[in-house]
Amino acid sequence: MNRRAALLATLAFPLAAAGCGRIRESRLNPFNWFGRARREKQATVLKPNEAADGRFLVREVTELKVEKTQGGAIIRATGLPPSQGWWEAELVSETRGRPDEDGVLTYRFLVFPPLKPTPASTPRSRQLTAAVHLSDIRLEAVRRIVVQGETNALSTGR
Repeated sequence: MNRRAALLATLAFPLAAAGCGRIRESRLNPFNWFGRARREKQATVLKPNEAADGRFLVREVTELKVEKTQGGAIIRATGLPPSQGWWEAELVSETRGRPDEDGVLTYRFLVFPPLKPTPASTPRSRQLTAAVHLSDIRLEAVRRIVVQGETNALSTGR
């Protein structure tokens, strides 16, 4: 019985190793879901500062990450407003978290302005972070995620 098990293991190992090469390009591998964020080349197609509730687009989106979670992913963006005191950062999708026909899911990084004039101070002291969770079902059709600020947009794709 030991020889039979050893022979079976010897034959099974190369088959399993051969299958690993295909998993690297597979959509099942979470390491190839989304790459590094990069700046969008196109100009903003969304009109800045048109939110009905008084919020504005953050001046600059500085970081975008997609982090795998159980049953989905968290889209986390960091933005830099022009001064301190901006508050209630939120990523808002105009399409309720569903991608367009090209598989692009676009979020607007919205923030409320300060209630009174505030100093600019250092960039690190002004950073705001907003995040949103998407389920695996919603992510299935997504090919690229874009987070839009006032002066730039960052995107990451599969």
